[in-house]
Amino acid sequence: MADTRLIQSRYRLLERIGRGGMGEVWRAQDESLGRHVAVKCLKPMGSQHDQSFTSVLRERFRREARVAASLQHRGVTVVHDFGEYEGVLYLVMELLDGRNLSQLLDDNKQTPLPVDDVVDIAEQVADALGYTHRQGIVHRDLKPANIMRLTDGTVKICDFGIARLGHDIGFTSRLTGTGTGIAMGTPHYMSPEQISGGQVDHRSDLYSLGCVLYEIATGAPPFDLDDAWAVLVGHRDTQPRPLRTHRADLPGFFDRVVLELLAKTPDERPADAGDLRHRIAVGRTGEQPHLPPTGHLPQTGPVPLAPPVPVPHPARQLPGWARDMTGGHPATGRRPGAVPGHFTGLTGEWTTGPRTPADGLPPLRIERPAPSPELLSVLAGRHDAGLDLGRLGHWEEAGEVHRAVAAEREHALGPDHPDTLASRYEIGFSLSRTGRATDALREFDRVAKGRERALGPDHPDTLAARQEGAYVLGRLGRHFEAHQVYAEVLASRERTTGPDHPDTLRCRHNLAFNLGRLGRLEDSYRMAREVVAARTRLLGADHPDTLVTLYEVAYTLGRLGRWTEALQAYREVARARARSLGADHPDTLAARYEVGIGLGRLGRSAEALELYRTLVADRTRAGGPEDPETLRARHGVGVNLGRLARWEEALTEARDVCAIRERVLGADDADTLVSHREVAVCLGWLGRWSEALTGYRTVAEARERLLGAGHPDALAARNDEAHCLEQLGRGPEAVELYRQVAALRRNRQMSPG
Repeated sequence: MADTRLIQSRYRLLERIGRGGMGEVWRAQDESLGRHVAVKCLKPMGSQHDQSFTSVLRERFRREARVAASLQHRGVTVVHDFGEYEGVLYLVMELLDGRNLSQLLDDNKQTPLPVDDVVDIAEQVADALGYTHRQGIVHRDLKPANIMRLTDGTVKICDFGIARLGHDIGFTSRLTGTGTGIAMGTPHYMSPEQISGGQVDHRSDLYSLGCVLYEIATGAPPFDLDDAWAVLVGHRDTQPRPLRTHRADLPGFFDRVVLELLAKTPDERPADAGDLRHRIAVGRTGEQPHLPPTGHLPQTGPVPLAPPVPVPHPARQLPGWARDMTGGHPATGRRPGAVPGHFTGLTGEWTTGPRTPADGLPPLRIERPAPSPELLSVLAGRHDAGLDLGRLGHWEEAGEVHRAVAAEREHALGPDHPDTLASRYEIGFSLSRTGRATDALREFDRVAKGRERALGPDHPDTLAARQEGAYVLGRLGRHFEAHQVYAEVLASRERTTGPDHPDTLRCRHNLAFNLGRLGRLEDSYRMAREVVAARTRLLGADHPDTLVTLYEVAYTLGRLGRWTEALQAYREVARARARSLGADHPDTLAARYEVGIGLGRLGRSAEALELYRTLVADRTRAGGPEDPETLRARHGVGVNLGRLARWEEALTEARDVCAIRERVLGADDADTLVSHREVAVCLGWLGRWSEALTGYRTVAEARERLLGAGHPDALAARNDEAHCLEQLGRGPEAVELYRQVAALRRNRQMSPG
């Protein structure tokens, strides 16, 4: 396209006015109509490895075109045309002359905008939203960077790339990733229902607008925090401070209106954008706006702040994706490559520029002829595309993208450049998540050595690579080596960042976990308790990091035989996760499963049985009847039926679970073999020892084939077989098998590994 400078024999590209990792925007001449326009282009990815992500990106681009082209309102950016030319998707829009609200705040050095401007912007955006909502379209990513103020004072909403059409929910869910637990949007401006993954309608846009108005009126969004978890919990649980506590010259009606927009539940907000516009218009005249139709009274005095420990509402749950979400910063500042005075609705991924020190990564240190800024920008965008694929759980595709980017970065920047190593780090992460632990270890070692050369042995990025390598060593069963690496990394982290830094605590957690796998249970328990105490003090008792360490404490207590304490700890985790994440969150359900284990170990099988039956129902609702976790809960039902001597029922349950596992997971899956053993146990208790022997032999032969004859699980299975032979009166065969097992155990104990 750059060679011809002409698209479809009509749009002549004149000047690039915006650039990002995935595309660019040009000022262009529409030669058919003789007018200037903006042309937004989606760049070809340039590699066959990127096709998975490219297809998603193209669908999202086409969707933006279709949604935006259907809107005709002075407050919405006009789209004239859309198409594809030589493999490049393009969107033709009106060329706007002005600044977005982020840029206006940046121009104003992050001080609030004038009161008259704030109120006028609020009224115009409310009018535009009223129009889009009447068309059945919810924007879902309203933020300062998506709202434009032209030089003539007109305000326009831009970028409908993730908007939802009311009649097209299924398509949108697949496109945006909500079907996999990813809520699209920007943390500082997301509504509580977006955060929880609940039903989103036009009132979610009203909440986001409240966040935008709060920021331009006070200089900061309502929950101006660096930690993503704190931002999301703030949206969900904390009442924002009244605007006038930040800025006394704001009119009282405007303070009330914004606080109504920021109500936690949609029903407490204004009914629609038309109602909002009316309130603002009436308020500007000095009259008292009417009360909301819900009867919710506007706050007139100081709004009480929520306590430091949040008290969640059952319908407002933080999903699992929130834990890995970076809080980022409010969207402010002019982007690299932008031309002052022109704006085209270029936001989000379209305006992602090169990294800066604020991004938490080291600045570029180029020791060879500098590659073009365009190439660096494209590679940065493709790197981010790989990260997005990983967040969606598409680890194979993410690995392919990162491999392609790493190769190009190595060629352009060198093998030890921080950006090259960042790509290689993500390759290792993708390999680890796809079960290729040996390959992942090799990649992390390569990154750690490169970072040590380029950044030094104590640099946080060097330590991060070493720590991931230690984790993979543990996955490979090489716990002694993992322990050595963890200990060295921990010493460095304590020396350089202090004992309470989150990275230090994460390393101590990993070290405690690894100590348990080395059999040093008391040491593991003591260290994990210390980490729990530190994380509780720094992050709060309900923070996911605190709870995952408390979970490890409970597990270690169980291994120490201290089941009363273990049960108490598991229950504490389950209650806290239910408060923070919701009763049906996978992590909550996992903790409830362990509560059942504790009850069973303490001989409280009737309580365990009741718990597992409830858990089966919850798991079935969340994941389906054949989900592995549902089947694990059903296995718990069978085990506790047996402990209550209800062996016929236990046998029926065990056989049913075994058949489903064999079909869904495969005959050699570890869970399938556990079910085969449980069937054999039930048969033995029912006196059907010949049938039990067949089951025990099936398990033993499979484990020997898969794990080796000397593996503890294979030896336990042969012991079961020998016991069964005894019950059948076949003593000599049983004695011989016991001898074989004893010899294998001795050999294993004498083996250096």
